[in-house]
Amino acid sequence: MGIPRLFYFCYFAAMAALTPFLALYYRQIGLSEGQIGLLAGIPPLLGLVAAPLWGALADATQQHRRLLTVAVIGSAGAVALLSQVTSLAWLLPVVALYAFCNNPIIPLVDNSVLLMLGDRKAEYGKHRLWGAIGWGVAATVFGALIERSGLQWAFVGSIVLLGGCLYAAQKLKVQPISIGQPFWQGMRFFITRWPWVVFLITLFLNGMAGGVGNNFLFLYLDQLQASKSLMGLSLLVATLSELPIFFYGDRLLQRFGARGLLLIALGANAIRMFSYALMPAAWVTLPIHLLHGLTFSAMWLAGVSYTNRAAPPGMGATAQGLLSGVSMGLAGAAGALLGGRLYETVGPAAMFGWSGLIVLVGLLFFAVAGRRARDLQPVTVTNG
Repeated sequence: MGIPRLFYFCYFAAMAALTPFLALYYRQIGLSEGQIGLLAGIPPLLGLVAAPLWGALADATQQHRRLLTVAVIGSAGAVALLSQVTSLAWLLPVVALYAFCNNPIIPLVDNSVLLMLGDRKAEYGKHRLWGAIGWGVAATVFGALIERSGLQWAFVGSIVLLGGCLYAAQKLKVQPISIGQPFWQGMRFFITRWPWVVFLITLFLNGMAGGVGNNFLFLYLDQLQASKSLMGLSLLVATLSELPIFFYGDRLLQRFGARGLLLIALGANAIRMFSYALMPAAWVTLPIHLLHGLTFSAMWLAGVSYTNRAAPPGMGATAQGLLSGVSMGLAGAAGALLGGRLYETVGPAAMFGWSGLIVLVGLLFFAVAGRRARDLQPVTVTNG
């Protein structure tokens, strides 16, 4: 089972080398916060379409490994192009290409790993935690390297690490599984089942705040005179907070269920957003990032576990694609666009304050509407 861990490590290391520093690159080439918000909104917005589309295609054709290989190669090529263009007109299509290829990677891998685990699906977190380790290591290394040698190393590092993903993709065992019903009949499940709809609406509201933080936190820290090393260190702290959550994920799901774990994640994320709004100095981001394990890892464990159990037979990649498409895609795009507008009009502190309120709305919605979503509990969702 070392290959899934290698893939997660290399992929999230590649993302840590590039993604947090893209806003700084856009600012360096002269773009405004509004333009940065526009570019930052493209990848998650396309993710709403790309991740489910690639997942559905993989389920329908049973070509999961081949499509994963194409996606990784396309992502690396788009990163190379991204490092060479500086005008908004050229950045728009290149960022779109990157988003279209990059968004389906993790849903395809998650589905394959869950199939490989078979009856041991609860151990998913122990494999996924290697992605957190890769993120933390790369964020620390590239934060220091970029501070010393320039932002071009973000692109170089990401391409090299995606090469590691390409190697792992060729070794990843993918088990075909037949679709137990007509494909479009299975798709109807995703838009008509009330607990699933409630779950996705909740993740959308929570993901909007994540989109704000992912795209504008480093700009805010830069405004507070933070060094690139401090930015990288903040990502390392966030990574360390993920490790125990992923490692003990099976016990957490058994103890709280998917619904309970999501409620905990929502509460922690509201506190995190309000803490950013009240942050007096850049270094305060370090203790705030200790909440990341609850705000992201707990949410992702709950989402992947529920999605895998609730999906119709043979449509696991489609379901994981929808989960990613809504929580990271549509929500991330909305957060990026809203964040760019708020950053320019009311400033970064108020921007995070509004983000905290959005998460609170999601928490209240799920606490009330989610009462009917009892099959979010692992014990009953298996028969859902």
